[in-house]
Parts: sequence; C-alpha cells; structure tokens
Amino acid sequence: MLGRLAVVPDLSGALYLPDERTLVVTDLHLEKGSAYAARGVLLPPYDSAATLRLLGAAILRYQPARVIALGDSFHDRGAEARIDESCLASLRACQAGRDWLWISGNHDPMISAAMGGTVAGELELRGVMLRHEPSPAGALPEIAGHLHPAAKVRMRGRALRRRCFAISPSRCVMPAMGAYAGGLNVRDIAFRPLFSLGFCAHLLGDGRLFRIDPRLLLPD
Repeated sequence: MLGRLAVVPDLSGALYLPDERTLVVTDLHLEKGSAYAARGVLLPPYDSAATLRLLGAAILRYQPARVIALGDSFHDRGAEARIDESCLASLRACQAGRDWLWISGNHDPMISAAMGGTVAGELELRGVMLRHEPSPAGALPEIAGHLHPAAKVRMRGRALRRRCFAISPSRCVMPAMGAYAGGLNVRDIAFRPLFSLGFCAHLLGDGRLFRIDPRLLLPD
C-alpha cells in the first residue's frame, strides 16, 4: 500500500493500481536513439520499438482501463516528428480501448494531440500524487519517475546492477521503462531527501522481482 492506494510493482517496470484498474509507467524516452543519431552518436535505432513491446506486454497482462505515463515519454520535443509509422501503430494499439494520460516531464513539456490521450501536469488518486519529478516537500504520498532508480547488489559472489523501484510507505520512485534510459544508483545523494526514513529496493531481476534490504545495497 502507498497511502490508501494499493500498488503492484511489475517486472516490466510498470506499476499496477488494481483498485483504479490503472497501469502507471514512466520515462519511456521514445526516440532517444534517433536523438543521439542526429548528434552523430550512432546507436541501434530500435529503442522505441523495444520499449513499446515491453509496454504492450504489460498492458496485455493487466488489461487496464487506464494508462498513465509519468513524463519523459518522449526523449525531446522533436521525437514526435521522428517516430516511425510502425512504432506509432504500436502506440495506437496500446491506447486502443482505454483512457490514456500523459503527465508532462522535463524532456516532453508539450505533447501534441496527435499522440492521442490527454495531457496533465500531475494527478491525484486516493490521496496519492502522481507526477514526473519527485517532490521532497510534498504533503501527500506520491508516485514519481525522473530519477531512473537502479540498485547494485552482490548475489552469488558477483555484483549485479539492475533497474529497481524505490518504495517507502509514502513514496514510490519508479524505474525508467525506456530501453536506452539508463539508471541512477539509489545510493546516490539525489535519493536522500526523498527517503529520510528508509526504503526498500524492488529489483527487476531475471524472471521476477527481488525485494532487497537497503543494507545490502552497494554504491557504484
């Protein structure tokens, strides 16, 4: 539970809210590969397709009535113009038959009507704020993205670093879903104001989530 809101972390990096029949995702960073290519950094141009396949599989699993994307869904303001027809068709398939809400982020402060759905700066559900960037001063519990949390642990004699959820009774910072989004270690100083009373890391492992005691978390 997060406040009065039941939350179910998913291996995809999505968060399901069963009482609201809502799937929450964050930091898709669609078209990051093409943004880098435009600057001469050549990456395989398949990140948007891979991210949308992951998103589509999570939607198929939970069959939500609503999807909320918590910001930085598009890597930059030119992403909408660069996304190809096949990826756009995949996005349309994800949106079909359900409500879709884009929360604006720092990478995508403006999202056009051509991308479907509606746009908001933040949303409150059952006394929990859903927003892109976590707010240390927030009075209400919150679900946010932006920081791309990742955890490093030692398992079976080797160090392992994976994306993770950082969850306390009053806050959930979600992992980025984008294929090229990367991650910030949850031991980084950026997380300290958000979790002064501690948190647990739910690490995206091979085939399942691992709930990690914070005392076992390693710095990079």
